[in-house]
Amino acid sequence: MNKAFVKESDDTDDDLDLAQPDVPAGTKNYITPAGHQRLRDELLHLLDVERPDIVKLLSWAASNGDRSENGDYIYGKRRLREIDRRIRFLTKRLDLAEVVDSSKQENVDQVFFGATVDYAGDDGESHMVTIVGVDEVDLDVGHVSWISPIARALLKAKIGDTVALHTPAGVQQIDILDVRYPRAS
Repeated sequence: MNKAFVKESDDTDDDLDLAQPDVPAGTKNYITPAGHQRLRDELLHLLDVERPDIVKLLSWAASNGDRSENGDYIYGKRRLREIDRRIRFLTKRLDLAEVVDSSKQENVDQVFFGATVDYAGDDGESHMVTIVGVDEVDLDVGHVSWISPIARALLKAKIGDTVALHTPAGVQQIDILDVRYPRAS
């Protein structure tokens, strides 16, 4: 492949970060202590392990000669850009993060950031969600962002309250069955 057709510019690297959730303008990037630690661990792993390994691979691949058709070199450069982009993203998110330790919550029957909430919908089926930061969302385990519609409906409600959840299918009434916060470690 001719070198003229290979793009090695970093100009549009940040465009790929648009897939990450955004924090609404004028608000803080709330995060749980566990979520903060996971992001920090990922950043340190990228800086201390993955990036040095890729730099070694690139150095070896570059020493092999013709870089235009060298798969190891081309892959290595691409992977290095991905790692550097993720490092920039994590650094920005951690700089803006405000860690909220919900284990110190005093009003344990009311829903705030970090709460795990059991609720029942109109259908009578019970559900459980934990309200976390935008960088910690994992729907498979019931972790929802504090800016999601379900979290906004639940915030500040108390055990026994019925709140309205606005969904595309219409308004649904949900009953709050239980509110829990993680224990202090």
